Amino acid sequence: MKETTLKQIAETLGISITTVSKALKNYPDVSAKTKKKVLELAQTLQYTPNSFAVNLRTRESRTIGLIIPEVVHHFFSNVINGIIAEAEKNGYLVIILQSNESLELEKKQVDLLINKRVDGIIMSLSNESNDDEHIKDIIRREIPFVMFDKISKLINCSKVIINDQKAAFEAVEHLISKGCKKIAHIRGPVNPQNSIDRFLGYKKAIEKNNLNFDSKLVYTCKNVTFDEGKEFAAQIIKDHPDVDGIFVITDLVAVGVIAYFNENNINVPNQIKVIGFSNWFMSQVITPKLSTIDQPSYEMGVNSFNLLLEEINQRKELLEFKPKTIELQTSIIERESTSGN
Repeated sequence: MKETTLKQIAETLGISITTVSKALKNYPDVSAKTKKKVLELAQTLQYTPNSFAVNLRTRESRTIGLIIPEVVHHFFSNVINGIIAEAEKNGYLVIILQSNESLELEKKQVDLLINKRVDGIIMSLSNESNDDEHIKDIIRREIPFVMFDKISKLINCSKVIINDQKAAFEAVEHLISKGCKKIAHIRGPVNPQNSIDRFLGYKKAIEKNNLNFDSKLVYTCKNVTFDEGKEFAAQIIKDHPDVDGIFVITDLVAVGVIAYFNENNINVPNQIKVIGFSNWFMSQVITPKLSTIDQPSYEMGVNSFNLLLEEINQRKELLEFKPKTIELQTSIIERESTSGN
C-alpha cells in the first residue's frame, strides 16, 4: 500500500498543500473547521509525516552515531545503556557500530555516519587507532563529536574520561598496602591512551614506594582477552616465581589470571594478590572474588550524550562551542583477591 501524501489529502478536500501542512501543524491562520477535516482525513488515510523530508527541511536527522570497540564487553554495554536512555529522553535514535578494535573498520564507520548525516558522533577509539585523520575530518566538518574512555589527547573535542593514571596508581598502592613487594603489570596494547596512562600509574606507584621498577615485569596484551590472562599468568610464574602481586589492565584479563592460578593450585590471595580494572560483573562471580577499580560506565554514557546534545544545540543556534572534558571519579572495590596482609 502506497503512503498517503499531503497532495492526496489536499486534492481530496479541494484545498492547497500548504493549507493541509499548516492544519496538521495547528497553525492559527487555518480555521478550526478546516483543521478538523484535514485531521479526520489524515487519520482515515493513515497519513504519517515523511521523516526524510522533514529532516531535509530542518537539517536534523534526530539520529546520532556511536562507535565502540566491542559491544559484548560489560563496560561498553553499560555505556550504551546510558547513552540510549538519555537519547530516548531527548527524542534521538542511536546507530551503534562496533569497530572490533580495527582502525580500518573504524574509518569506514566514521565515513558511513558522516554520509548518513547524523547529528553527532560519540566514539571510543579502537586499540589500533594511531592515525587520526578520519577523526579530524569529523572536526573539520563541524559535526558535534564526543570521545569517551579511549581517547586521543591530540583531538580538540569534548571528552568524558576517568583519570586512568591516578586510578592505576591507587590500584598498585592498594597491593603495596597489602604487603606486595614484587608487582607485575599486565598492560593493554601500546596505542590506546588509557593503556598508556594505566602503565604510567603502575610505574609511578612502584617508584614512589621505593620498589624496583623492572620492565620485564610488564606484559603487553594484544587483544585484551581472558585467554591472554591465563597465558600471562603462566608466563609470570615461570619468569618470576617470587611475584606476589599483579595489576591487570581490565577485569576480563584478570579473571583469566585467577582461572589459571585456580587450575594450578596457586593460592590467591595468600601466594599472590590480583587487582583488576572496570568492576565487570564477572569479578564478583570468580572465586576468589576479584578486587578491582570501579569505573562508572553508565554515568560515562549519560555524560557523553549530554555533552553531545549541548554541542548540537549550540551549533543549531549558531553559537560558538568550546569543547569540555568531564572527569568521572573511580574507586577501589576490595574483594577476596587482595584480602589479608
